[in-house]
Amino acid sequence: MKKISLSDDLKSNSYPGRGIVIGKTPDGSKAVAAYFIMGRSENSRNRIFVEDGEGIRTQAFDPSKLTDPSLIIYAPVRVLGNKTIVTNGDQTDTIYEGMDKQLTFEQSLRSREFEPDGPNYTPRISGIMHLEGGKYNYAMSILKSNHGDPSSCNRYTFAYENPTAGEAHFIHTYMHDGNPLPSFEGEPKLVDLSDDIDEFANMIWESLNEENKVSLFVRYIDIAAGTYETRIINKNK
Repeated sequence: MKKISLSDDLKSNSYPGRGIVIGKTPDGSKAVAAYFIMGRSENSRNRIFVEDGEGIRTQAFDPSKLTDPSLIIYAPVRVLGNKTIVTNGDQTDTIYEGMDKQLTFEQSLRSREFEPDGPNYTPRISGIMHLEGGKYNYAMSILKSNHGDPSSCNRYTFAYENPTAGEAHFIHTYMHDGNPLPSFEGEPKLVDLSDDIDEFANMIWESLNEENKVSLFVRYIDIAAGTYETRIINKNK
């Protein structure tokens, strides 16, 4: 697979929806995770990311404008020991609880499907990062309807052992804007990243569509030490 520019890919798509990027810095020292959300409706745009323990959660920026919290208020990032979970919905909790009971990432998601928001049937995208003893691997998952058929759920898991320095994988919910919104297709995209967390975070934020972007989370984890740095950018301030 040919590596592409994450910035160029984002700039060419006005509505990738929600997106997860996971990889390893070019110098090989940091595990990288990024998660962004976008919105077309007032309800979706009325959100911010806030820190919640070692993870984050979404929160209504103006509680008086919150109409339906069911698919927009959740914890996108949670940490379970040496595992960091990143998802676009409340399946973060499903994975956390499943893996806490010794289920695998894939097994934990067996109880979940795409979101019940027909006619879009938004895919559930998820990522898991595992750091232990100076070693690092990650996996990504997408649960999507079968060409918009809500009676059939297609499940795909992509695992990356000992990932290559300077490479990351990017998965997002929608191919592009539309009505209904077309679900992501194919393998996660192979994209570039930076050794510098601020440079990487700013690149993503500036590349997202100005009208539709809502919030961004970026974390760099030191593979040897397990310590991390986090950046959160919210459009609503």
